[in-house]
Amino acid sequence: MDRLGLIAGNGRFPFLLLEAARARGLHVVVAAIKEETDPEMDTRAANDNGMEVHWMSLGELSKLIDTFQKAGVHNAVMAGQVRHKQIFSGIRPDWRLAKLLMSLSTRNTDMLLGAVAKVLSDEGIELISSTAYLEPMLAKQGVLTQRTPNETERNDIAYGLTVARGIAGFDLGQTVVIAAGACVAVEAMEGTDACIARAGALMGSLDDDASTLARSLTVVKVAKPKQDLRFDVPVVGVPTIRAMQAAGATCLAIEAGRTLLFDEENMLREANAAGIAVVGEQRPA
Repeated sequence: MDRLGLIAGNGRFPFLLLEAARARGLHVVVAAIKEETDPEMDTRAANDNGMEVHWMSLGELSKLIDTFQKAGVHNAVMAGQVRHKQIFSGIRPDWRLAKLLMSLSTRNTDMLLGAVAKVLSDEGIELISSTAYLEPMLAKQGVLTQRTPNETERNDIAYGLTVARGIAGFDLGQTVVIAAGACVAVEAMEGTDACIARAGALMGSLDDDASTLARSLTVVKVAKPKQDLRFDVPVVGVPTIRAMQAAGATCLAIEAGRTLLFDEENMLREANAAGIAVVGEQRPA
């Protein structure tokens, strides 16, 4: 049986990829990150003879390589978020990772993960796109909800796409929140949902009488210009809609074909119930 390595971060993404890989008859060897992976992974392994789980800390690059090599893994995927603040403050690197970190001139996420991918490749383990088994979950082009964006939201989407693609090019984040043509919040290390919450808190703090900004927020999330789909694929799901509802956001724009929709049916159901418009935008050529 062919073997696939799965480097599992947090959330449901690793479980969805696991199910898709098992449906193709693959034996999955999971490298579970102690600081991130849901303990449910052990429960799943106990009920599935076609997978095995090995727990390790975020900085144990040598253990990751040894685990995959001993299991006969030649192809691997990264699935699930590893929080940016964990990458830069939670790592206790082993000698191999410490050496890699010292060699980097720039220590942003893309640079670090790209270097890890190169080390794995040198050891005979190729990282492949995390969307390889999940293509049906990629967002489609067009309006995905019952409500279509209104004129103000359309204008905010257009502006937000320009801003989001600009910051994504610098690997700062992939999400911006817009209100009436003004950028209210830009994602950094905190993640999409926290960025949305920050925008909602900021808008809530404005003086109603003095504010010239509309109260509704439009959230725009994009892929990076040269997005490496082996890691850090844009993802939205039910938690995104709930974060938007709590913040008073009314519209979500994502890039069609480059954003994964988790639990799409329930996500769109909650969006419809909340009156939130969701639209898949085509990436320019």
